[in-house]
Amino acid sequence: MTPQRKAAIVTGGGSGMGYAVAAELVQRGDWVVNLLDVNAETGSEAAKRLGAIFHKVDVTDYHSLGATFKNVYKAHKRLDFVFANAGIAERGDFYATNDTGEEPPPPPNTLPIDINVTSVINTCYLAQHYFRQTPNDGLGPRSIVVTASCGGLYSCPAACIYGASKFAALGWARNIAGPMYKKDGIRVNAIYLLSDGLWEKFPREYFVPIEKVVEVVMMLLDGDGKQANGADSQKPLVGQTVEISGTSHYFRTQVEYCDEAMAAVMSAPGVDDLWA
Repeated sequence: MTPQRKAAIVTGGGSGMGYAVAAELVQRGDWVVNLLDVNAETGSEAAKRLGAIFHKVDVTDYHSLGATFKNVYKAHKRLDFVFANAGIAERGDFYATNDTGEEPPPPPNTLPIDINVTSVINTCYLAQHYFRQTPNDGLGPRSIVVTASCGGLYSCPAACIYGASKFAALGWARNIAGPMYKKDGIRVNAIYLLSDGLWEKFPREYFVPIEKVVEVVMMLLDGDGKQANGADSQKPLVGQTVEISGTSHYFRTQVEYCDEAMAAVMSAPGVDDLWA
């Protein structure tokens, strides 16, 4: 009898980080990997190379995304890991001068919000639904990893809408991590790093090797790893936001509360309560 394999969904899986993480999952041998991508040619070729399953889907279309999750669940009778990775960089120039006189200018291009925020929310929402229907047999990790960006931690004036979208993605992962773990044992974590597409004028060594991204995602998926100071962590990795720079990674916490009143209000309930 063939052992049952765990099922994964990787959005933006046709190329880049999504493809690299999918390749690692396939190589492990106990995963069936579903690649979601809007580019049919790239996605289908990637799936063929990996021995994965391709689904053409626009992640901004909730109904299409939901149908894809449903089909994945029906095919495998389970869902164990979702890499919410699909994203795009800045579109257009927010600061451009528009010669429209008294008429309002054309609207700014907010597609990064649709893909980097709304689709991430929907992806996590659908993952929660199908994780709950997956047998709690100890086989699967019930894990979500969200791809954010260093533009979601530091100011990013050159790509202001993109940066705002990644602030939201990072905050989203932190917001849902505690409740989803407490209620259903779903572990939510996030990664963020420099994107060479936005800062390509800088030296290559400033950017993150794809192998390092895979290493960190697998660490979060497996639920263990080392803290930034090198000490072994005895806690499951939940609500972690991991910054990757070059060949190093850092566990980053939220900013300190300004006073006790703010801490009392904003930490009830919150990720910090997981370890109380």
